[in-house]
Formats: sequence, structure tokens, C-alpha cells
Amino acid sequence: MRKILTPDAFDQETADAVVIGGGIIGVATAFWLSRAGFSTILVEMRNGLSTLTTTASIESFRAQFTEPAMAALAKESIEVWENFAQTTGLEGYEIDLHHGGYLFLTTEENMVADVKATVEAYHKVGVTDSEYLSGGEILNRWPWLSPEIKAGAFRAKDGWFSAHEVTQGFARAAEKARFYVRTRATGIETDNQGVCAVLTDRGRINTRVVVNAAGPFAINVGRWVGLDLPIYQMRRQRVFVAPHPKIPQNAPLIMDVDNESYWRPETGGALLGWHDPDEQKSDPMEDPPGDWDFPAFTLEMCSRLSPFWREVVDDLKQEDLSVYAGQYVHAPDDQPLIGPVADIPGFYLNCAYWPGVMLSAAAGRWTCDLITGKMKPEENPLRLSRFEEGLATPPGAFMRGRH
Repeated sequence: MRKILTPDAFDQETADAVVIGGGIIGVATAFWLSRAGFSTILVEMRNGLSTLTTTASIESFRAQFTEPAMAALAKESIEVWENFAQTTGLEGYEIDLHHGGYLFLTTEENMVADVKATVEAYHKVGVTDSEYLSGGEILNRWPWLSPEIKAGAFRAKDGWFSAHEVTQGFARAAEKARFYVRTRATGIETDNQGVCAVLTDRGRINTRVVVNAAGPFAINVGRWVGLDLPIYQMRRQRVFVAPHPKIPQNAPLIMDVDNESYWRPETGGALLGWHDPDEQKSDPMEDPPGDWDFPAFTLEMCSRLSPFWREVVDDLKQEDLSVYAGQYVHAPDDQPLIGPVADIPGFYLNCAYWPGVMLSAAAGRWTCDLITGKMKPEENPLRLSRFEEGLATPPGAFMRGRH
């Protein structure tokens, strides 16, 4: 039976759970709900799964977080990426996994102590294989980097994968789930027991469980049940550079913590990004536009620590560059919102991500465990009420993309 489909108009359907949002977060959530025995319908307004924010990411993962909850989500997700076929039951399924490593770098002498302290903080939350490296150690390993580098943090088992293959794999393996694309959620109905239905432009779906995994549109979905989520959206762009012989394909993902630019190798070329400090908060966007001049600025930022980019630029033509845009979503402490919402029985959050691709596997499982009762609400450090309870953890991760 086809599970990813565009349904005809219907009067009403019934499901144990409805997930709103077909990015990697929503699809992972549907997978775990299906695995737990829930008949699940996921609704996605676009033509396919993971075609909005997910597809605009650089498809990477790292365990190097200082916040305990983020580190826990990351480590648990990495375990899934490293065992994806076994986890999903899809024998021989590949997600193009690369353990290329994540390397955070600075040229600022006054940042050296911060890098050392950050690596120590990684170790305290269980990420004990993150290394502090001096400038000399970095140049010995990667001699094509700038000699101005003073220090770095590196974890060899961080890396990247195909977010598309992961999303499709979760969908294929979700035996009790259906994925309705070109189906726009338009509202949520409640009664004296809590949520009772999701309204769509194709019909009504009766349900007692709704998961808000709508990415940059999560703030709108919250308003359907009278909830004003403390989040905001910010556009982020990435650049794909076509294959070039001077791009080292054995490079790790390079993060410049001084100017917040980054790049990694990709199929002979590279993916690049930069957290533009002039980018403003924005409304949710269905088709975020990329800026024509973004590649030039990003290449300039990345060449600061990786000088070979200046040589690559001399050979580039316009057709060698592609720009994609999506939106990060930030909560006050730059950590996601996961779990039930007080006073709205049956309404669950799995949203507010800037690192959604890398945390998606564990975030989906946490959400499912909260729905089934396997995880108690008070055991969930990412509950919405953490702000009122004074339990929010100060953000400490490098490169959060927030200005």
C-alpha cells in the first residue's frame, strides 16, 4: 500500500495521532508513533516530505553540545544514524553516512580559554571524545588551513548524511502511518476532553493526539489552540559549490566561530553557510528566497580559515553555485520545545529547532515516549513549562545562528 499520497477530498477520517509537518522532525515522530502501535496520519502542505527547511540544511550531525538535553538528543540520534537499517528494519538501507568530523576554529587569542572550557563542558555532559587542539596540532592534521588559527575543538565521529534518505527511510518503515502531501492543515478542534480533530483543506481527521512539528509554521499551529509559543523564525541560507579539484574531500566540517561561517565537502564540491549578522527575524515563509550575492559573501567568510577557497573562486562560474534558503526557529534558550502542553490535553510539541536534522531521531522518540507515558512529563527537560519553572538551561553551544 502506498503511504505517501495526495488524498482525494474526504468527509472525515480517524487516526490515533496526527502529526502536522512533513519535515524530518515530523516524519521521525510519525515513525516512532507507528512503531508504538499508533495509527498515524502526517499532513504536509507541500508536494513532498522534507522539502522546506530540511532540504535547505547542510545535513550534518554533531554531539558537541554543552547543554545536557541537547547532548542527550544528539548522542541518541547519532546512535540511530549509525544503525539506521537495523533501527528501521530496512535491511541494507543506506543514508550516505560520513564520519568526517566537526572542527570548531578560532584565530582569536582571547578565545583559546573559551574553546578549552567548552571542550571540558562537552566532557561533563558525556561527549568525552571531543578534543581540544592547539593551532600547531590543527595545522599538522590539516595543513591547508590558515596558520593564524590559535585553537579548535574536534570530534572525529561527528559528520553528515543524506537527510532525504533518512526522511524517506523513516516514512517507508512507519508501517501504521500514512503521509498526506499537498494537504494543508487549517485548524485544530477541541472539546471538553482536549483536542478532537485536525481540519485540513481535504477534510477532517478525528484524533485525540496532535503533534505540532510544523517547523517555521509551528507558531501558527500553536495559535489554533490559543497558544502563543515563545519562538521566532530567522532565514538561513546555504550554498552548493560544484566539484573542484582544490576542495579537499577528506576535510571535516569546518566551523569558524569568529565569523560564524562553515563548510564541508560534498560529492567533489562543498556545502557552505554563514550566519549573516544582518539577517532579521521573519514571518514563517513557504518559499524563503535565497540572495544572489550570498555566495560571494559566504565564500569570502570561509576563505578566512580555508585560504584555498580564494583559488577556487577564481575558477567559478555562476552555474557552479546554487543557493537554498530555509528558516531556523529559536526558543528563548535556543533549545527545542518537546512534549505536552498544560491545559490542552492531547496537544504535543516537537518544534523550535535550529539543529533539527541532527536531533530528529531522538526528538521523535522522546515525543512518542511522552505520548505513550514511557517518559513522564517531569523527566522531560525540554517541556514548554521550563521557562515558567526557571529550569531553562543557558545556551552554550557554538554556532547557534542567533543574533
